[in-house]
Amino acid sequence: SAAAAAPGVLRVFTGEDFKDVGGLPCGWQVTDKHGQPMKEPPHPVLAQGKVRHVGDPVAAVVAETRAQARAAAELIALDIEELPAVVDMRAALEPGAPLVHDELGDNLCYDWGFVEENKPAVDEAFARAHHVTTLELTNNRLVANPMEPRAAIGDYDPSTDEHTLYTTSQNPHVIRLLMGAFVLGIPEHKLRVVAPDVGGGFGTKIFHYAEEAFCTFAAKALRRPVKWTADRSEAFMSDAHGRDHVTKIELALDENGKFLALRTDTLANMGAYLSTFAPSVPTWLHGTLMAGNYTTPLIHVNVRAVFTNTVPVDAYRGAGRPEATFQLERVIDKAAREMGIDPVELRRRNFIKPDQFPYQTPVALTYDTGNYDATMDKVLQMCDRDGFAARRAEAAARGKLRGLGIASYIEACGIAPSNLVGQLGARAGLYESATVRVNPTGSISVYTGAHSHGQGHETTFPQVIAQMIGIPEDQIEIVHGDTSKIPMGMGTYGSRSLAVGGSAMVRAAEKVIAKARKIAAHLMEAAEGDVELADGRFTVKGTDKSVAWTDVTLAAYVPHNYPLEEIEPGLEETAFYDPSNFTYPAGAYACEVEVDPETGKVEVVGFWAADDFGNVVNPMIVAGQVHGGVAQGIGQAMLERAVYDANGQLLTGSYMDYAMPRASDLPFIEVDHSCATPCTHNPLGVKGCGEAGAIGAPPALVNAVLDALNAGGFKVDHIDMPLTPDRVWAAMHG
Repeated sequence: SAAAAAPGVLRVFTGEDFKDVGGLPCGWQVTDKHGQPMKEPPHPVLAQGKVRHVGDPVAAVVAETRAQARAAAELIALDIEELPAVVDMRAALEPGAPLVHDELGDNLCYDWGFVEENKPAVDEAFARAHHVTTLELTNNRLVANPMEPRAAIGDYDPSTDEHTLYTTSQNPHVIRLLMGAFVLGIPEHKLRVVAPDVGGGFGTKIFHYAEEAFCTFAAKALRRPVKWTADRSEAFMSDAHGRDHVTKIELALDENGKFLALRTDTLANMGAYLSTFAPSVPTWLHGTLMAGNYTTPLIHVNVRAVFTNTVPVDAYRGAGRPEATFQLERVIDKAAREMGIDPVELRRRNFIKPDQFPYQTPVALTYDTGNYDATMDKVLQMCDRDGFAARRAEAAARGKLRGLGIASYIEACGIAPSNLVGQLGARAGLYESATVRVNPTGSISVYTGAHSHGQGHETTFPQVIAQMIGIPEDQIEIVHGDTSKIPMGMGTYGSRSLAVGGSAMVRAAEKVIAKARKIAAHLMEAAEGDVELADGRFTVKGTDKSVAWTDVTLAAYVPHNYPLEEIEPGLEETAFYDPSNFTYPAGAYACEVEVDPETGKVEVVGFWAADDFGNVVNPMIVAGQVHGGVAQGIGQAMLERAVYDANGQLLTGSYMDYAMPRASDLPFIEVDHSCATPCTHNPLGVKGCGEAGAIGAPPALVNAVLDALNAGGFKVDHIDMPLTPDRVWAAMHG
């Protein structure tokens, strides 16, 4: 009541106002190894009766100004009974642990086994193995920290009963579907979602958040626009976090170092609620990548997802693939050290070879193409491995320990096809759409379901269309992010923009060109099969007859001399592209570090990335994507970690406490993508490139630090990320 009476306040909302609307839905259902669906507790827009993590919204104040709303919020008296918190996943699974959701009976979301039928054979392979390497590790919890925090504006037009939500989202159509159908009950034709070009996402802006539903709901209730913008502290405790796995991984090898079997047991933190795609990350996006680049014949993965009193955890750049790669590349390095085999040689002995593609892995995926020896050769050349011994000696003369770490990776991008992922629990299609609209004067507007938040779509997409037709790129406009303009699409995440969204554009452009060819054939009185398009002109093969692209486009819209009974006017086509398989970018990374033995401080002195992204449309943008991913991977490996205390308080809730990488923490990152094996199943032959750096960088850096320590006489098997000076020093001194 005090807040409601404060200056400028329009209304104070609580959970009671939302008792008749739905909760935030989860977009992926996982079925456990016993055939039971995961536990899926409700996630209210505003807390009802119980708060489950710091940052769980209890009330919302709408006022004339932001300052008035903040001042009024300070007046709210929260009558709350303090309950014991559970933050540690192992403790959360103990009998008698505090319950995050009382109605569930325990804190286990699901117990997922994959591939469960392999387990007896895996166990038998371990029993007869010449050598077994075991490693326990943590994949540290991260906060995504895009440049622009999340924001939402809800608007309502009472004359038409139409809602508009402006939001910082990576996939506006998915937000419209989830919020309209499952939360607020708004018919989709009465709900418009606009997501302009926003300042970064890294996965954390995929998901449907409470603030989006609140602003849309409040705008109708108050008959005026309602705006919310997160400050950075709010972002720390309301944006979905990433990673947060605890894993035991075991690798069985024969006497020659050939991999016989692999098994893992992982605890994956879900946080207090199931975020939009959270259940898929430690399961299908993680377990299916445990084969890596290798011919391991038997694999078993077990994942238990756990509810805790923490911010929900969901996809963050790489989403499951970094976790899988880190486990695999760390246990391989440890096995190499234990067996006295060079870590590069051990990888080579187990690489899938080019003549083995397409390669069926034991964890469901079929890799279509690749050459892992080629990227390894390239990165060893780039980092001058042959000259490393001299560099190590020079560092030793300065009192520093120098190490070189190598890691290979493969990832699965452009999650597909829809009919398969539907069987795996996805509650959405994973196609992409495009409409190519040719204007009468020949310029083109491309309406894409892909979303741009730093990927450079306005540069790359026009390159593709311009090359197909032969017109200047500045004649092509890219339109995205507005559900009232673009066809139903799935947005941008999982390195899918060019492979899936670009392929939809190609298919739509092919339809446009096919129709334009018919018109051109009519104009030139030629057979359609004899007409070719090149450099912006249609020509008749073997003659000097030709018409310009602009002549044909004008004729399409001014059909005075036109066979209307055969061709309808206009030149606009739509295509939906649903891939038949993932794309499989792969590569090899090298990292060189110096460690100060007095303090444990790590300096990254060199980083090299050799990636196979298939065909590359824009090399500069690809290089930038790798640079950004590597920077985030180094951030995870050296600096970043979200920390809760035993009472569920977020201790790292600002940049004073959460260490982001700065320019001075990073070396110049040298990248190469010359070892290309084009994707065999999309029209562009491209593979995803946006997540690779964040996948390959952490194990390369950790391997480098351990190489430095062991070469310096410190027998250290593993250090959990982040490798802060105190952790490194403590490991060195036991």
